[in-house]
Amino acid sequence: MHRRNFVKKTILGTMAGAIGTEIVFGNHILDGYVPLGLQDPDPFKMFNKDPEMVVLNDKPWNMEARAHLLDDKITPNKFMFIRNNGIIPEKIDASSWTLTIDGESARQTKTYTLAELKSKFKQYTYQLTLECGGNGRSEFDPPAKGNQWTIGAVSCATWTGIRLRDILEDVGIKKDAVYIGYHGADIHLSRDPLKEPISRGAPLAKALQDETLLAFQMNGEEIPLAHGYPLRLVAGGWPASVSGKWVNRISIRNKEHDGEKMGGSSYRVPCKPVAPGEKVSDGDMCIIESMPVKSLITYPKSGATFPKSKRLEIRGHAWAGELEVLKMEYSIDFGATWSDCKLEKPINRLAWQHFSASIPFTEIGYYEVWARATDSKGKAQPMLLPGWNPKGYLNNACHRIAVKVI
Repeated sequence: MHRRNFVKKTILGTMAGAIGTEIVFGNHILDGYVPLGLQDPDPFKMFNKDPEMVVLNDKPWNMEARAHLLDDKITPNKFMFIRNNGIIPEKIDASSWTLTIDGESARQTKTYTLAELKSKFKQYTYQLTLECGGNGRSEFDPPAKGNQWTIGAVSCATWTGIRLRDILEDVGIKKDAVYIGYHGADIHLSRDPLKEPISRGAPLAKALQDETLLAFQMNGEEIPLAHGYPLRLVAGGWPASVSGKWVNRISIRNKEHDGEKMGGSSYRVPCKPVAPGEKVSDGDMCIIESMPVKSLITYPKSGATFPKSKRLEIRGHAWAGELEVLKMEYSIDFGATWSDCKLEKPINRLAWQHFSASIPFTEIGYYEVWARATDSKGKAQPMLLPGWNPKGYLNNACHRIAVKVI
């Protein structure tokens, strides 16, 4: 009995510390009961996110930034979107973490510790753009199921790790290899240990690119837990679902990877254009690979007011999947005419590019500033919503902010 009381007092003390004050009548709490004050965690504190971030879902956790929060050239953790399909791993010991490479097309099965990965292979650092395939889903009509992302499920952080290519070649790749698939430590929402929440992959050509990393640092520090600590894939320019988090196994496949969320309509769009609301069979859906050209005005915040005597200074970022952005323009007359922005080159392949412009206004009143990027193959963003698809993927319509000249 004495030990039981000691354990209960210890638990109550821990709960009180988490809540920030003593739990009055805590001695009456039934065994196993969790106070309400601990049942609704604060995601901003839990994930070190800015309070202006928007929570879309808590089962699993998904949250996005607002446009003006993404003004940094390199996205800090506090403004980086979270996209999960399952439960974040609850117990991680980096000192015992291992990565296994296997599969039909691996010449051998081999397991590495995290320390071995860091010491055996050369490390590289790149700025890489990651965007959720469903970013912009909220604009589709008819509505598409899923998290109703607006514009903030995109980031460009600095990632440090080893090239996936180097470890695949160390294991050995058979001639029939065509794909890789990843497996992570995240937990299925049902908590069924036999189910994976997500297990996607990429064609071997993408896996072998210089910039495809097994990363263990983000912005010069250990990757935050919500973003894949202690090891994750980063495959810039493709849907962020290709960049698996908490990775502990990678399979070299002799066929298209068939893991969870690789089939059906997951991260797929109709191979040919369809009418809004039209049903599309799984066989007529194609896997999303390179993301489309897109841009975002990050300054000023939509709704800005300024005097006619001053020019409006705008800035933002543009990206184009595997391609480079060739031209950046703005319009203040709802797309009737366009003017060039100053556009910077990417710091490395698959990093977003920064743009800016100084806009004069001749009349007082309400305006909208539209941004339009054109990629290196001459394809420009559509002014409004692009072709509809059942899951609401790949919305790359021009970003727009409202301003008022006084």
